[in-house]
Amino acid sequence: MKVTVTNIFKAVVLTSSAFAASTALAGDKPDTVTVGYFLEWPTANQIAQVEKTYDKVMGVNMEWRAFDSGTAMSAAMASGDVDMAYSQGLVPFTVAVSQGLPITMVGIAVSYAENDNCVVSEKSGITQANAKELEGKKVAVPFGTVAHYKMLKVMSHLNVDSTNIHLLDMAPADSAAAIARGDVAMACGWGGALRRMKAYGDVLMSAEDQEKIGIRVFDVISVNNKFAKKHPELVTQFLKVTNDSNSSFLQNPEKYQPVIAKASGLNLDDSNQVLALFDFPLKDAQLSSDWMGGTVQSYTKEVADFFVLHKQIPKALPDYSASIDSSFYQKVD
Repeated sequence: MKVTVTNIFKAVVLTSSAFAASTALAGDKPDTVTVGYFLEWPTANQIAQVEKTYDKVMGVNMEWRAFDSGTAMSAAMASGDVDMAYSQGLVPFTVAVSQGLPITMVGIAVSYAENDNCVVSEKSGITQANAKELEGKKVAVPFGTVAHYKMLKVMSHLNVDSTNIHLLDMAPADSAAAIARGDVAMACGWGGALRRMKAYGDVLMSAEDQEKIGIRVFDVISVNNKFAKKHPELVTQFLKVTNDSNSSFLQNPEKYQPVIAKASGLNLDDSNQVLALFDFPLKDAQLSSDWMGGTVQSYTKEVADFFVLHKQIPKALPDYSASIDSSFYQKVD
């Protein structure tokens, strides 16, 4: 079945065009800054979220709004309902800016590989060796996400025709329930949902093997362009607090693990197992050539071109440098 992510954003592009064309001037601080994030996704910045360090340093009330996909984050930012998104997947970010949504990447939230994957049902008997048997079967995957990109990339590598798979657009939690019921041959997702999927099967391809075929997995910190232009100091302050939280966690993880677990909605053991698979790059690393100093720009272009090839989006931008801005992080002291 042919599936695209184009229509996900079509209406939002129309309603958000005024934002992209606006020339907002600097103004007073807003009373509230709204940040999109994921539940069951433990990250070091939740230390500052719980301790309200963001509120204190930025001098605003922080509203944390949970989403079930990065595509929903993009739409909310484009409509003006959300100012920033923390740990938005690279793929939904790439799809959004390719379609003209007015958002910009300002940082890397977390790098991971093992914590986003596809699980084949043990009842299906499908492995890499006979992966073509997925053709004609149902696969649950949240469209326009990292999981979607990885699934298509893996299918291509294993010579599976993804257009002959019955793809079902399902949030990770729903995908986990679907594989548990036996409704799908494979389910894709991340975080706590991925852990639940693994009770009913095994990953089709390990993260180590995925990295060998060129798949990188990381989430970004993105911001609504109108908000960034009007309140650049708040963006920099947000990144500073995030960087400090990352540093605190790296220096003393055991101290903060219970705090992060509670904020993420996971029990301590589950949260710690997820955290063990995460890397939170600090400022110097983020500004290096390994990240926003060049690699992220080129990889974003590669992801976009891949989605065009698979007819998921109509076209890619010639270059993504204008949608990736490291200047806010450069101001972090």
